[in-house]
Amino acid sequence: MPMMQITDYQPESGILFDIMQSLAHQVGRDAEYHVIPRLRIQGALEHDEVDIHCYSAQAWYPDLSGDYLWSLPILYQRDWLVASAETAAGPYPEQFDNETVGTVLGYNYPALQHLFDSHQLNREDARTQNQTLGKLMAGRYNYAVTNQLILDWTNRSLPAGKKLKPIALVAEQPAACLIRNNPDLPVNRILRTLLRMRMSGEIQRIIDRYTAPLAP
Repeated sequence: MPMMQITDYQPESGILFDIMQSLAHQVGRDAEYHVIPRLRIQGALEHDEVDIHCYSAQAWYPDLSGDYLWSLPILYQRDWLVASAETAAGPYPEQFDNETVGTVLGYNYPALQHLFDSHQLNREDARTQNQTLGKLMAGRYNYAVTNQLILDWTNRSLPAGKKLKPIALVAEQPAACLIRNNPDLPVNRILRTLLRMRMSGEIQRIIDRYTAPLAP
């Protein structure tokens, strides 16, 4: 969460789930979900095992083969270096020296790679961003990398003195949907519907449902 809550290998809530459910309803199709480990996604795309893959960017799959079309961006991926409330006044990335930072297994962080190479930062991988932030709040390390949506979702349930604080923007890029260019799919209708959902504010309302501050 907040992107996708998965139970027994099936999604049941989250920003992406709500977007896909609404998209499927509006194009008159039933959505069938397949939970795939991140490191296997490109292979599944190249073997035509996936019709739609959302929250993706071309930079993440530079060597992707296969006949897919990209939608216009529907979300923005903003990765932050964050600290717990106790360490939020610490140094910025270039000032670190052999500092452990929470990261996600299989994720690449090009903007930080030179710091990993010089051992100013040392990765400690977890399977998900939620686990990464859980370790941060438990004091396993002082800093972690996470995206804006997960940071907002985590912070909204924390008291003011415990909220995680962003200290440096690591990277920012638009995220879109990949749609397989297959005559059995209403590709143009899917693309138009995603654009309409974004322009009408529907996608932002879905995001706010999971990230807006909770009422006191």
